[in-house]
Amino acid sequence: MKTLSLKLDDIIFQETEQVLAKIKKPRNRYINEALQYYNRLQKKRITARLLEKESMLVQADSLFVLAEFENLYEYED
Repeated sequence: MKTLSLKLDDIIFQETEQVLAKIKKPRNRYINEALQYYNRLQKKRITARLLEKESMLVQADSLFVLAEFENLYEYED
């Protein structure tokens, strides 16, 4: 486990202390869980942006392939 020095805005610190008093959770555990949650959220956002970028790169080819499949289907009818 790593030791970390952290500077928080006063408002964020006060809000956090109020929440911690109510949920009876150690500050260290709370911050670890918050960062874990935020990391998962950011990874999902990164993946979504990458997927969007990749989709744009293949969009024209995908439409061409779709048209080819539609033409094949018409010939089968």
